[in-house]
Amino acid sequence: MSLNEKDEKASPRASDTESQTSSDRDLAFFVSEGIDRAYGLKCDLINKCMQEEIGFGRYQIQLFLLTGFGWMADNIWLQGVAVVLGQVQQELLPVRVEFATLALYVGLILGATVWGVMADLIGRKLSFNATGVFGIAAGAAHNFVTFAALVACLGFGIGGNLPVDGALYLEHIPQSHQWTLTLLSAWWAIGQLTASVVAWGFIGNFSCDASTPVGQCLKADNMGWRYTCYTLGALTFVAFISRFVIFDLQESSKYLIAKGRDEEAMAVLSHIAKRNGKTITLTLEQFQAVEGGKKYVPKSMMQTIKGTFSTFTLSHVKPLFAGRKLAINSSITIILWGLIGLAYPLFNAFLPLYLRERVDSTAGVSETYRNYTIISVLGIPGSMIACAVVDWTRGSKSKWSVGGRKLTMAVSTALTGVFLFLFTTSKSEAAVLGFSCASGLTQNAMYGVLYAYTPDISKLAWVL
Repeated sequence: MSLNEKDEKASPRASDTESQTSSDRDLAFFVSEGIDRAYGLKCDLINKCMQEEIGFGRYQIQLFLLTGFGWMADNIWLQGVAVVLGQVQQELLPVRVEFATLALYVGLILGATVWGVMADLIGRKLSFNATGVFGIAAGAAHNFVTFAALVACLGFGIGGNLPVDGALYLEHIPQSHQWTLTLLSAWWAIGQLTASVVAWGFIGNFSCDASTPVGQCLKADNMGWRYTCYTLGALTFVAFISRFVIFDLQESSKYLIAKGRDEEAMAVLSHIAKRNGKTITLTLEQFQAVEGGKKYVPKSMMQTIKGTFSTFTLSHVKPLFAGRKLAINSSITIILWGLIGLAYPLFNAFLPLYLRERVDSTAGVSETYRNYTIISVLGIPGSMIACAVVDWTRGSKSKWSVGGRKLTMAVSTALTGVFLFLFTTSKSEAAVLGFSCASGLTQNAMYGVLYAYTPDISKLAWVL
């Protein structure tokens, strides 16, 4: 619920002056916690403009596709590195091939941290970054150390995609369509499917046989994993070109007002409205009136960096635990992200290796990647199911309505755990494939809901 909506419900017949006073009280928290009051009020004006005038139209649909391509590129490489590990191990003979996955996640951690800060320094638009070059270079690596180093650089590049892409998308859509963030997770599953299909085509046909003696797998006979890296790198580079050449990507209006660039923010909103065939009544004077005639002084780079890292202080954490219910919700959400962050790479990143080395399996390289492709396909309907039920209770007054975020997330998480447990008991190739498909569907449903639920909890904490 936006601050304006909260004011209207609290005093539906209040005058503009009384409404402004109510808004001041609601924003007292922002002031006390060091968050600029003027910025909060301007964001409220932008939210209202997005919801009531701009709406969800042509620009948002194109942004959905573009942002989805970014999410797809992220998982292309999370899964792409996983699917080539077997052949990398056979040719480059590392002591532990799993170190490549470790390098990828080290890069991801550093990338998420750096690009998260850079999004506040140079803007959301410029934080969209090119990573395809590192993927292409990884395919040309002549030894494992070089391969792992390039994979780490690749992780650094894509580390900011999810937070930056998600922020840019949410800041350009009306509140009524924020449920599409759940649907956006379908692109994540498409990324896994793309990596699987490419690997199936190349690794399944241009790789050393599993029976090749150690040290005798030559590069010329094992080009499949390299072709896979080249192809996935090219796809990632296409995403970069699409963002800067094909699609007229606009900077975040909320970022611009945070920098005191109100005129540019108005130009962005007017441009988006025009793309949607709409006009807006929001004016620059309304932005300036928020500041009470005082000229807003934008923060310096050092102040922005300090403010960004101050999120680690208790002053910004306490609102998440304001009250028993909110504390429970926040704690469970944080624990969920932590456990998923542990379980996801342990299962998905090493699943191709497991499928190749399954003791009872008689499948060749091609059959292994065929099975992985089948598993990846099931992730797409999982995201769509989550999108369908996550807002099932919207507008319903029934206490016992089925659906909603909490129930969907609880059921999908529980089912994922059950299917993963059953996976460990599998004795046949069919059982491995079946339980992997089931867990692929439920875990993508869980991710989709969690991505939508987490911003809701944070928003609730800010309003309270």
